[in-house]
Amino acid sequence: MRFSTVAVAAMAAAPAIVSAAKGSMGFALGTKLSSGQCKTQKDYEQDFDSIKSGSGATIVRGYAASDCDMAKNALPAAKSKGFKVVLGIWPDVQESFDKDLKAITDVAKQYTDTIYAVTVGSETLYRGNFTGEELKGKIQTVKSKLPTGMKVGTADSWNKFADGTGDAIIGTADIIMINAFAFWQGASRDNATHVYLDDMYQAVTHIEKIAGGPDKKPEIWNGETGWPTAVGTDYGAAEGGLSNAEHFYQHGFCSLLDWGYNGFYFEAFDEPWKPASIGDNGKAADETTWGAMTADRKPKFSLKC
Repeated sequence: MRFSTVAVAAMAAAPAIVSAAKGSMGFALGTKLSSGQCKTQKDYEQDFDSIKSGSGATIVRGYAASDCDMAKNALPAAKSKGFKVVLGIWPDVQESFDKDLKAITDVAKQYTDTIYAVTVGSETLYRGNFTGEELKGKIQTVKSKLPTGMKVGTADSWNKFADGTGDAIIGTADIIMINAFAFWQGASRDNATHVYLDDMYQAVTHIEKIAGGPDKKPEIWNGETGWPTAVGTDYGAAEGGLSNAEHFYQHGFCSLLDWGYNGFYFEAFDEPWKPASIGDNGKAADETTWGAMTADRKPKFSLKC
């Protein structure tokens, strides 16, 4: 079903229109334990058990395949647990690009059926690291090094697809992940679902236009969305907290899946090792409590959609 149908329904506050096939749910997955130590294969196996039992999901995405030897440790764990993994390449500097690409090429043939896709970059257009043409070149390089048929694409902020910044990669990328955070747009609890779906609508319809129609666009996922569960982690009218996170998960994220679109929730588990950072509004930004589950793998609320 075309996304425009979703957006029209959302904007008009109409009841959910359920497509014939529900979208697939996945989770962004970090490479470190709560202590900051790198995860082992056994740790990933426990991650996958918790994700599947809590949500039913069987796919995760990472960001840098060489970080903590993610490809080396996560792929055998995923294969043993029936999971698919989206591996990431961090292309912002040549060293990380080369390390991540090597980490993937070293195992690509062995785990062809386990690697769902490879993303080259995460919000590189949003940060201004590359132009669309430069990112296209990076994607082409990666595609030339991987087994034929392995999907390669990128993940970036919704507005960089909606405003044409990412046009150059359309036709080259096999898969595009659109990140859309109503929280970081300062949306209130009651308005967050509308903002989220409208962001996705703008990005998808522009991609469809550039591709030449809905049947010609690349595979599209919501690459990231989420909400922090710690009280006080606010951004404008967006207020952190368990109740608000649960509300967004059930009314925003689950709605996208119900309409037949695939999406990754950011993120699977809390990451208390992360240092504090400063947000765009000048306030301290706590990035430790975005998990749908706690660091010890306990669901914070129902993860079933």
